[in-house]
Amino acid sequence: MLTVLGERQSNPFCDGMTRRNFLSVGGLAMGGIALPDLLLAERQNNIGSSNKSLIMIYMPGGPPHQDMYEIKTEAPSEIRGEFKPIKTNVPGVNICEHLPKIASIADKCVFIRSVVGAKDRHYSYQCLTGRHNDNAPSGGWPEIGSVVSDLDHRSGNESGVPGYVNLSPKMKHKPYNFGNSSFLGVSANPFKPNGNSLSDMSLNGLTLDRLNDRRTLLSSFDRLRRDVDSSGGLKGMDGLNQQAFDILTSSKLADALNVDSESQKTLDRYGTGTDKVQGDAAPRVNRQFLAARRLVEAGARVVTLSYSFWDWHGANFKRAKENLPDFDQAYHALITDLEERGMLDDVTVVAWGEFGRSPKINKNAGRDHWPKVSCALLSGGGMQVGGAIGSTDRLGGEAEERPVHFGEIFATMYNNLGIDASQTTIMDLGGRPRYLVEGHSPINELV
Repeated sequence: MLTVLGERQSNPFCDGMTRRNFLSVGGLAMGGIALPDLLLAERQNNIGSSNKSLIMIYMPGGPPHQDMYEIKTEAPSEIRGEFKPIKTNVPGVNICEHLPKIASIADKCVFIRSVVGAKDRHYSYQCLTGRHNDNAPSGGWPEIGSVVSDLDHRSGNESGVPGYVNLSPKMKHKPYNFGNSSFLGVSANPFKPNGNSLSDMSLNGLTLDRLNDRRTLLSSFDRLRRDVDSSGGLKGMDGLNQQAFDILTSSKLADALNVDSESQKTLDRYGTGTDKVQGDAAPRVNRQFLAARRLVEAGARVVTLSYSFWDWHGANFKRAKENLPDFDQAYHALITDLEERGMLDDVTVVAWGEFGRSPKINKNAGRDHWPKVSCALLSGGGMQVGGAIGSTDRLGGEAEERPVHFGEIFATMYNNLGIDASQTTIMDLGGRPRYLVEGHSPINELV
């Protein structure tokens, strides 16, 4: 049930860098294809574009649904746990006491308490593709960001910012990692500014870990442009190459990633979290949320990030007390920031993990894997938010009311991006058209 009470290589340059390498720029060409090729594809496939965007917050490991959005106060102690529910600003909707900031913006959120369709697999695959990897076509199913990027490459959308940006760091547990376009090819790969120590993006000695020095950043771009121009390199470029050069040497992407240019008030609003890696997953870096906002504001269509580590087989409540307040602050800041900038209706925000946690608390005070039901938090995108969808049984072990399949959420995300997932197809490696979502429609309570 939904309670809605809210609103709706030749000729090297002077530094020894070839034109080909220069235009690729350490991954900015999205997997090794030269950016001019992308621009050519855009020019040849002019189908129009959208300013709608998506921010996906992947919570690797599986967050505890019954300790976040649906506290089971009437369940036995071995099920219930130690957290108390608090009221939100939507009457009748209560969530965990450690999420007070999110509670204050519940009218801008929808808590999906009955997500189904997961498998007991520690991987990001389903959260990024909406599918499982069983019987997948050759190359595997592409991620939503790659799909959107592929579709947008057919348009004339030249924002100067890659369409799909993956802010997630490389995680120790390999199946947590993502950022592969699968059968769509390298042109649809995301731009990964983090990479290994932010080394994916480099220009003439400039790397993203030098973004804190604004003057150094600008002078590096300016020097590169002077060096290339004085060498006569630009004259030898065709129009597409020069266009690519202009994109790569503009400050738009670098500006978006430079969160330290924000006011101290804004930085304080998001908080910091911690740079320390959590478990075998990711650090909980709150400023990634801010970077995501800046990227979609600059023109990115899909931004993904990984936040912390949620596979708490032990010390579930201790870990929750450490993680939930940081997540609470970052998510609240993101939604509030988007709203204040008039962007919230155009940006869909989704926070979720690969499955839920077991109803019964184990001997180590933890909760184990539970694919039968999980949760998701959605905001923005012009959706009918302001409440909760679905519920679980008394023990939090089964979706009892209004099960919501992963595929429904994906259909909703595509819908919010201006894409009809039931009609739009992409070609697999065998030349077979593939629908973006099969068997599921957007969540009718939201769209």
